[in-house]
Amino acid sequence: MADGPVRPTTIPGLLLVDLTVHGDNRGWFKENWQREKMVAAGLPDFGPVQNNISFNDAVGTTRGIHAEPWDKYVSVATGRIFGAWVDLREGPSFGAVFTTEIAPGTAIFVPRGVGNAYQTLEPGTAYTYLVNDHWSPDAEYAFLNLADETAGIAWPIPLDEAELSEKDTRHPRLAEVAPIAPRKILVLGADGQVGRALRAQFGDQPRIEYATRDDLDLTSPAIAEARHWRDYSVIINAAAYTAVDAAETAAGRLAAWAVNATGPASLARIASTHGITLVHVSSDYVFDGTAEAPYREDAPLAPLGVYGQSKAAGDLAVVTAPRHYVVRTSWVIGDGANFVRTMASLAARGTDPTVVADQHGRLAFAADIARGIRHLLDTDAPFGVYNLTSSGPVRTWSEIAGEVYRLTGHDPGRVRPVSTAEYFAAAAGPIAARPEYSALRLSKIEATGFAPSDGDAALAAYLAEGTTNL
Repeated sequence: MADGPVRPTTIPGLLLVDLTVHGDNRGWFKENWQREKMVAAGLPDFGPVQNNISFNDAVGTTRGIHAEPWDKYVSVATGRIFGAWVDLREGPSFGAVFTTEIAPGTAIFVPRGVGNAYQTLEPGTAYTYLVNDHWSPDAEYAFLNLADETAGIAWPIPLDEAELSEKDTRHPRLAEVAPIAPRKILVLGADGQVGRALRAQFGDQPRIEYATRDDLDLTSPAIAEARHWRDYSVIINAAAYTAVDAAETAAGRLAAWAVNATGPASLARIASTHGITLVHVSSDYVFDGTAEAPYREDAPLAPLGVYGQSKAAGDLAVVTAPRHYVVRTSWVIGDGANFVRTMASLAARGTDPTVVADQHGRLAFAADIARGIRHLLDTDAPFGVYNLTSSGPVRTWSEIAGEVYRLTGHDPGRVRPVSTAEYFAAAAGPIAARPEYSALRLSKIEATGFAPSDGDAALAAYLAEGTTNL
């Protein structure tokens, strides 16, 4: 970056920026904010929406310490300030202090929740700042007294000689400050198998919200106004229309496209606008099943039916969000109606089922999917598309059914393998085409340090727990 380095400070996320000031006999010029260069140099792409200037006539004008629920990029247009920042965010760095002088050749990025204050060192100082949210009286703020003994800020001009507002003198000491909580995580599709597993993975923390369709309708035209989205850091979309055969009907086609394509497209716009990380659970049905080896993440999309087409469209929309994880999975098994539960129930009732033997893939346990999503978020893995299923041999549905019978103490020979065509021969309604090969290559997510569960061991554990695990 031509404008100099971005430097860390003693407060996490608080970054100093050296700006090049070009001067001659007429005055000077600088690029105060240049998105492309500054993001390349290491500043967050924080999406400013408002530019404010505070002009100060006198030396010693002192303002703060205010922590707002948005990011701020501070510099001066004229003059010079002594800046002081105190971390008022919930966490181990709460109370950390950093001070420095800011002149036209310096800027500082102030992350959400870090208290900001300054004292003017020259007359006619113009203090300027960009923010990435609009001011709201309903937002949650935190304030700290400028004279707080714990922070111990060494103001160049003693506060009893400085210009302060009466309101700033009444702010609380550090021990009385309510820390600003982190931005929230929103889990959509919380009543599905993956949604329940995500609840088990993240727990009922105050900063985690779980929403069903009754709470938040992805297909609503008003979804952009449904939340104050700047309060969220992550959206995990586990909602989906999964009725593969019903999607081939007129009503089902509308529903599948609304939930699987239009909804994710809306979320991608929201995530792009508000700097949110969007996690989207996808499907093996985006492929046509003609592969002879496990599909890579970058394999061409070629869905066979409406369900797969709508999921592929959703994937293409989600990857337009700058911060995205598309987690592609298959044959999901968790807390809810699924193939393994059905086979275990049939075995217990003495039924000898016919099961498809010409579709190949791997099971994906919902607990594994939730664990993988958390891993990607916790490790700040590179954004992109990741396959995530259990590991182990590629099997057919009939082979998995036989294993369920064996593990539950029944004769696997009772499972009769049939072709997909035979299985659906007597079906009354429309039947969607299924990919014959659905195995997904796992090396990309493994390279981030994540170890998918062994499929055989996970199936045995799932059945041993009475098929009630997540």
